[in-house]
Amino acid sequence: MGICNQTTVTHFVLIGLSDRPEVRYPLFVVFTIIYQVTLMGNGVILLAIGTEKKLHTPMYYFLANLSLLDISCPSVTVPKMLENLLTEKHSISYIGCALQLYFLVALVGTEVFLLSVMAYDRYVAICFPLRYTLIITKVRCVQLTAGTWVAGFLNSLLHTVSTFRLSFCKSNQVNQYYCDIPPVVALSCSSTYVAEMLILVEAGILGSSAFLVIFISYFYIISTILKIQSAEGKRKAFSTCASHLLVVCLFGGTTIFTYVRPFSSQHFPARDRLISMLYGIITPMLNPMIYSMRNTEVKGAIRRLLYQKVCLQQVEC
Repeated sequence: MGICNQTTVTHFVLIGLSDRPEVRYPLFVVFTIIYQVTLMGNGVILLAIGTEKKLHTPMYYFLANLSLLDISCPSVTVPKMLENLLTEKHSISYIGCALQLYFLVALVGTEVFLLSVMAYDRYVAICFPLRYTLIITKVRCVQLTAGTWVAGFLNSLLHTVSTFRLSFCKSNQVNQYYCDIPPVVALSCSSTYVAEMLILVEAGILGSSAFLVIFISYFYIISTILKIQSAEGKRKAFSTCASHLLVVCLFGGTTIFTYVRPFSSQHFPARDRLISMLYGIITPMLNPMIYSMRNTEVKGAIRRLLYQKVCLQQVEC
């Protein structure tokens, strides 16, 4: 790139969803409701799994971690987005932008790895039901979960350092409603080749490996289910996997579209904002509904939890 005026960037400006007052306020109401539904839905699942002894199994331990991620991920971006919709001050400090990017990428990466671990868990449960408790022990369950969190946060640290080592001297307007790698890297006036190759190669390898685990797991799962003689047995086996597979398609597809593609192909910021909303805001809201509606044990635990709350309120009254 040519030489440009080296002005130190002390803050960034988030373009946001819309500057039009007639659109901003309805958007604020809509996303406030979505955020509250996300917090409540995932919070109820966490509470149900924590209080129901019958759900203290590896499958629901992984689901509890997924709900925790679905609370954390939108909490990194949505509050700032809501603030920007109400005010004309759309700036975020340099450190604030770096921290937002770090935690967002860390949580998204952790969820990708966790979804692959959940697929492996279902593979063992369906293909090796008699050996399940020997393979997926409590210790291994904790190790697998801790590994997903450590891998996600280390992966994010690498990308965050690579991104913010760049020089920013052109515009400080981030063409997104939060700080993310592609729109921040696009503002650099230094060579972005290393940062772009890092995310394409490193994230591509890790992401492909995670989704390869999911693909292979479900290949063997479906093969095993098709061998089951009874229709009821097939239905039960499919029902335990359908929720997870739907979440993988919703979250995985949009994540791959956002990160594993050349930055030069990102010429449609409105489309990119829509895609990022799908995996960053909409999917975390839908996950509790997907799992609770298709899982009788979760539905039963939630009903008992709500019944106990109603009874407690009646006693207090």
